[in-house]
Amino acid sequence: MTPQHCALSLVGEPIMYPQINEFIRLLHGRHISSFLVTNAQFPQEIRDLLPVTQLYVSVDAATKDSLKKIDRPLFKDFWQRFLDSLTALRDKGQRTVYRLTLVKAFNTEELDNYAKLVSLGSPDFIEVKGVTYCGESKASNLTMQNVPWHEEVVKFVKELESRLPDYELASEHEHSNCLLLAHNKFKRKGQWWTWIDYPKFHELWRRYDESDGRESFSSSDYMAPTPHWAVFGADEQGFDPAETRFYRNKKS
Repeated sequence: MTPQHCALSLVGEPIMYPQINEFIRLLHGRHISSFLVTNAQFPQEIRDLLPVTQLYVSVDAATKDSLKKIDRPLFKDFWQRFLDSLTALRDKGQRTVYRLTLVKAFNTEELDNYAKLVSLGSPDFIEVKGVTYCGESKASNLTMQNVPWHEEVVKFVKELESRLPDYELASEHEHSNCLLLAHNKFKRKGQWWTWIDYPKFHELWRRYDESDGRESFSSSDYMAPTPHWAVFGADEQGFDPAETRFYRNKKS
């Protein structure tokens, strides 16, 4: 098996790896795309990061108090680090994403503040997902009561969209309880172009690397059309009709 994509996320903070840029070069040199997620506490490392295929910043809350409650940050200046990280995102030329995880009773009532945070980083996309309950844990007091229904996530995203004139609800992945707001620059002649042209990205990266960064490129240079079944409002709700969907029988 030849890997084509690499997700740098989930466990730990990948942007703090001392050789992260060397690792990115290694991935791209082998035509492996890079998806990196950071928790928005290391603004200088975001500035120093080489272009990745898609850079995510976790925006787990929209106020200082709720961020402290949800993330339990390590740094005393966590809020300023958070704001500086979002601001640093604005200057990254490649695809950038705010990742919002909705937790009922924690962060679903902060729409106006979320809209203000969007203005700081001007991300290409805003991915909104309902939290996934992973069972009881000493590290978390979440329960199934904190997991929003998909209809509740849709309602939240539509309300957020109404506060963001440059963004529209573009895609849906119902079985992941996830929706995507996209900047309207990704809509060409009425069609969404939110997908990635991977061969084009790797060619752009090669030219960037060989020119020592002088030949730059942007997210608009490697976008691809969104398939009809992934567009918000489609009957498939984001499920690829070429795949087979299995439904788990409910226990009686």
